[in-house]
Amino acid sequence: MVEVALPSAHLPALQVVEYFRAFLVGRVGWSRINALLIISGAFGLFDRSLVLEAGGYATDTVGEDMELVVRLHRRMREARRPYRVVFVPDPVCWTEAPETLTGLGRQRRRWQRGLIETMVRHRRIVGNPRYGALGLLAAPYFVVFEMLGPVVELAGYLVVPLAWGLGLLAPAFALAFFLLAVVTGTLLSVSALALEELSFRRHQRTRDVVRMLVYAVVDNLGYRQLTNLWRLLGIVDVLRGTSGWGEIERTGFRRVAREERATSSTPG
Repeated sequence: MVEVALPSAHLPALQVVEYFRAFLVGRVGWSRINALLIISGAFGLFDRSLVLEAGGYATDTVGEDMELVVRLHRRMREARRPYRVVFVPDPVCWTEAPETLTGLGRQRRRWQRGLIETMVRHRRIVGNPRYGALGLLAAPYFVVFEMLGPVVELAGYLVVPLAWGLGLLAPAFALAFFLLAVVTGTLLSVSALALEELSFRRHQRTRDVVRMLVYAVVDNLGYRQLTNLWRLLGIVDVLRGTSGWGEIERTGFRRVAREERATSSTPG
């Protein structure tokens, strides 16, 4: 690892800030109470003997990484065997994020389908005290806020203006509610960014840190709403019986190769 730098393209850079919030704030917390339902598909290490014992990756879901983690949780808790599923923030892994809205939309719709498939398959754990924090906290959270959250949030964007227009909602209250939602989301993103930079100092360029602060605000003014729309479409995909990963465009290595050839052909 030579250098850490923020992607020059806006869409991948937005995802960097989004990942800080999701990984550092979310996964570190769930990890501390041993209720982490998913590890990064880009960089996950498993006890091979336990994975084989549990039957390996499921091939009938697009969320095979999450499904395997939840299945391991269930197996170990039902057998009353000591274990840990831990998020470690230190490893470095190169992964290619979608650089187009089409590619990002397909990814998020697929993620939502994987989440729903996993929670439906393991619905027994939801609210079940037998599974401890996993059943009483993590599983209900993922059902309410991750699985059904897009429906509630997008419905709010339609209901609030409608209620305002019909005179059922005071304009001052509607504006205050909107500002509170934006400020809360921004604070979460900025806090996650601050935690990342204070803990690891990976981004040495001041310009990159400033850009990420700007993206932390932009994240809640359009990008978040767009990702929720894609997640809602993922729910629709499940209801329609859509299966498979779909087409995934990969451009990173080809672009780097072109840049290297252009550099090598430059005189001097």
